[in-house]
Order: sequence, then structure tokens, then C-alpha cells
Amino acid sequence: MRAFLRRLSGLALAAVIAVGGPALAASAPVGGYTIVKTYAHDPGAFTEGLFYRDGFMFESTGLAGRSFIRKWNLETGFSEQERMVDSRYFGEGIVDWKNRLYELTWTNEIGFIYDIDTFEKIGEFSYPGEGWALTRDDKRLIMSDGTSFIRFLDPETLKETGRIEVTDHGVPVRNLNELEYVKGELLANIWQTTRIARINPATGEVTGWVELAGLLKEAGVSGTRDDVLNGIAYDAAKDRLFVTGKLWPKLFEIKLAPGR
Repeated sequence: MRAFLRRLSGLALAAVIAVGGPALAASAPVGGYTIVKTYAHDPGAFTEGLFYRDGFMFESTGLAGRSFIRKWNLETGFSEQERMVDSRYFGEGIVDWKNRLYELTWTNEIGFIYDIDTFEKIGEFSYPGEGWALTRDDKRLIMSDGTSFIRFLDPETLKETGRIEVTDHGVPVRNLNELEYVKGELLANIWQTTRIARINPATGEVTGWVELAGLLKEAGVSGTRDDVLNGIAYDAAKDRLFVTGKLWPKLFEIKLAPGR
């Protein structure tokens, strides 16, 4: 818990310097959204990672002693499979690759490898610094660590192969959190804000922002404490984009509006 509070206390200044500039007074265009459909979401889930695969939502949560990975039915909300993470670890982002599921931990510099069908742990990997979120394209894993940098990992060796710095007209955008790769661009929650950055994965340049402040009221949350926006998933087969937040009772399918 002390580590968690350190993460929260360090945000106040960082939000003003790093996020308050590019995220709240962005130079890149800001777009909105429309809600397509609303689904139930576990209000006890401190969402860290989210992705959609084969008709199911896969989710990871944080907090030491409360972290788990889960596979659940989007339509019913029913949990099909779940695994608790060892209480020594604060679970973070997850991603699928072939028949495996990879999970980060926050400050332990260790990740876990699971069989995606059984959730049986089949290995571990290491990385320097903090782990926040994971997504992937068709060739590599993509990782955030709470800074303005995005790392690229080889999906087989899990070694870093490169990185980019995310900037909005030259200004670094820090606190990059949950990630999703959607139709050639990278979407990233900016921790403790109501915006998602749309990022060019080749250059790191923010091409636009999505303002989701209206979802707080729809979800019945304040967004001022732990219940912040976090969690992006994409169903490529049906072109559906989903978002939620930590401890939110709802998950939303949304359609993005063009930036202005």
C-alpha cells in the first residue's frame, strides 16, 4: 500500500507539468465520442489491462493482494476463468500472443507468462523499471512504463527492440497507461485524466486526443480518486472499441468522432 500511495502522491506535480500541458491544453486536435452500447463491469476490478479475444474480454487488475487476471463474457458479465496473482505483486497490463498471455507487474521488474486457455503459469520474464501496460501489433509487443516512452518487445524473447518518446508538438506526454493498438495507431490512457492519446507508433507523435469526461457521469463515478479512466479494448472483427475505468460498474462500446 505504501508503494501505491507513492504512485498517487507523485502524480500531483507530474500531472501539472507533464499532463496538464499537452493533455489538457493540447495542440493536437481533440475529438469526442458517442456511446454505442453499455455493458456491466465488475465494480471491484481495479482495471490495469484489457483486451478482447474470441468473443471474450480479458482483464487484469492491480493492488497487492487483490490482483487477478480474468476472462469474462462481455454479454453476460459472467467470469469464465480467473487466476489470482501472488499477493507480493501489484498486477499491471496484459496482452495475448499466440497461445500465451503476458502480464506485467508494477515495481517488481518481473512479468508472468500464462497459457491463455488454462491460465496456468508457464514462465517469467524481466524488464528494467516499472511495468504499466501492454498491447501488440502483428510483429511486436508494445509496453508503457508510466513515463513518456513506449517500449517495443520481441514477442518470443521479450527483450526490448526499440522505443519511442510520445510527444504533442514536441512536449513529452507522461503517465502513459493502458494501451490498445487500433487500425495502425496506438491509443493510450493518460493516467488520472479523462483523455486518450492517439499516437503514431512510428514517430511517437500525438495525432489527436479523445475527450471522455462525459463517461464519468454515465458510469456513476467521480474520477477524482481511484476510479479513474483506464482500460481500452478493440474487437477487430466487428470494429468495436471498448473503454472502462478502475472500479467502474460499467464498460462502454464507443465510436470516436473526428478531431476538430
